[in-house]
Amino acid sequence: MLGRTLREVSAALKQGQVTPTELCQRCLSLIKKTKFLNAYITVSEEVALKQAEESEKRYKKGLSLGDLDGIPVAVKDNFSTAGIETTCASNMLKGYVPPYNATVVQKLLDQGALLMGKTNLDEFAMGSGSTDGIFGPVKNPWSYSKQYREKRKQKSHGENEDSDWLITGGSSGGSAAAVSAFTCFAALGSDTGGSTRNPAAHCGVVGLKPSYGLVSRHGLIPLVNSMDVPGTLTRCVDDAATVLGILAGHDPKDSTTIQDPVKPFTLPSLTDVSKLCIGIPKEYLTPALSSEVRSLWSKAANLFESEGAKVIEVSLPHTSYSIVCYHVLCTSEVASNMARFDGLEYGHRCDTDVSTEAMYAATRREGFNDVVRERILSGNFFLLKENYENYFVKAQKVRRLIARDFVNVFNSGVDVLLTPTTLSEAVPHTEFIREDNRTRSAQNDIFTQAVNMAGLPAVSVPMALSSQGLPIGLQFIGRAFCDQQLLTVAKWFEKRVQFPVIQLQELMDDCSSIFENEKLASVSLK
Repeated sequence: MLGRTLREVSAALKQGQVTPTELCQRCLSLIKKTKFLNAYITVSEEVALKQAEESEKRYKKGLSLGDLDGIPVAVKDNFSTAGIETTCASNMLKGYVPPYNATVVQKLLDQGALLMGKTNLDEFAMGSGSTDGIFGPVKNPWSYSKQYREKRKQKSHGENEDSDWLITGGSSGGSAAAVSAFTCFAALGSDTGGSTRNPAAHCGVVGLKPSYGLVSRHGLIPLVNSMDVPGTLTRCVDDAATVLGILAGHDPKDSTTIQDPVKPFTLPSLTDVSKLCIGIPKEYLTPALSSEVRSLWSKAANLFESEGAKVIEVSLPHTSYSIVCYHVLCTSEVASNMARFDGLEYGHRCDTDVSTEAMYAATRREGFNDVVRERILSGNFFLLKENYENYFVKAQKVRRLIARDFVNVFNSGVDVLLTPTTLSEAVPHTEFIREDNRTRSAQNDIFTQAVNMAGLPAVSVPMALSSQGLPIGLQFIGRAFCDQQLLTVAKWFEKRVQFPVIQLQELMDDCSSIFENEKLASVSLK
């Protein structure tokens, strides 16, 4: 049951094949068994079991709330959850319990979803590996998969003997790992420059970043207000559409959300792609792109072309400026947003009482890690009166040019852009931490940052396994607020490539009672 998609398990619940309580207990057991992945910061066991009990009562009365009723989900720990600690993986917010739910969290709960817990991330979502939070790094479930182990020709061994585990990507790595390891059926992530799509590609799941303004940001602890978007991590594109249909819509608490009613996100079965035009941005063919990702990107383009779609090379001429532009704008907004964490009203407060200024400084030094402090300092530098015009204003102008590049491409007749999501498959943690956070983020989000600056929808879909037996995902980018069209194309692609399901053989041996001898390899991500 745990290996099924959200829609499949929803049908099983409605047919009485399993109860919400049984499903919840299975997921909780597996969360405990996979604790070594460090995917969760907080496991809300009592809350989830109580929600499951209420869901079970509804099912017995035939009053199901919808497709999410009784479905275990997880939430990234930078979304506010009433009565449940929300830390952003930072000392600054350790122990903070919000009095309200983020809008997206409330929408999930209103549909009867079961909140299994809060997932791990880079501190304040500033990173691309989920390695920089105070609760430690998240380990990629594929590190322990049969596919990877066989390729590495290693004998199975325990966690203590394993020092070559793989990163999940970030900053929503905990959410991606939670879905990938079957501990929940969907998870919320946040996406500022690729933070949902990046870990989705590394963990072999579907990562969706909706159009900016389609989903409310209220209750998402802000990193970069003008780019942050709540994202979803699911096992298939259909599930991503299901969750998006629940989350999308105007929110009076978020003035950036669209006013118009949101259309249903039920995806049609696309059988004919001959009328589609797929764009391949030539600037994304960078020297750092691995040969395997490049080859799969080419194969994907050929797949569309062989089915009758028009595949053309397009140009996004300002792409080369996106990393620097993103850095200036991101750190500038970070400097502004982080100013609220001063130790006065909530969060960490130091013991220094020499003066208010000394208390501020000591609190922020103790509460933030080096990565956060570096971004605050950089942002304040760019916002200085003598630097504002030369950095922040110029970066805003470049951002507009980047957004215009996408508009020009889509106005030329292109329906969807096809690009890599990441430069390569997931790398070992020991290799990843050789570079500093800024360099890592610039390298790993090179294909995803521009989408956030332009406010466009994008989705990462797993395509195939690398020669090492690890997932490689490709990214589809669509027109603003054409999320349904984007997901329809992604669903067609997903069906054609038939990405293999992770085989956690050792885990299954330990959890035979949980899975009831289900063979995960037989479950299809369709």
